[in-house]
Amino acid sequence: MPYKKITAVFSAVLLVICAGASFSFYTPPHNLKVLPQDITHERLDSIMESFNKALGVKCDFCHAKGKNTERLDFASDENPAKEVARNMLRMTIDINKNYFRTDSVIHPAYLNTVTCNTCHKGDAYPER
Repeated sequence: MPYKKITAVFSAVLLVICAGASFSFYTPPHNLKVLPQDITHERLDSIMESFNKALGVKCDFCHAKGKNTERLDFASDENPAKEVARNMLRMTIDINKNYFRTDSVIHPAYLNTVTCNTCHKGDAYPER
């Protein structure tokens, strides 16, 4: 019986240590110029994945590799496509704000909004 209590306490302590370690590796996004500064990691990933699908590209289409590494430097502005993406995002925000009713009470599935996919449809360079 005492071994069960010791095992339970040890497991709980180990779980707290692991959870703390996983949060310590998270760094908030840097250099956000259009998206909100306080955006959650989950929401940012979801938005980026929607860009990937809408344009049929991977992250390195807009994000530059870091210096002396193969990893992407997400904060870098070295890749000019990143500024194009920001301008396109500003455009869609402007269109939706000025021409479509966006109400937080209505489920997004029922709103007629413009997204990257409206024009791109899986193509990074859609026809005009």
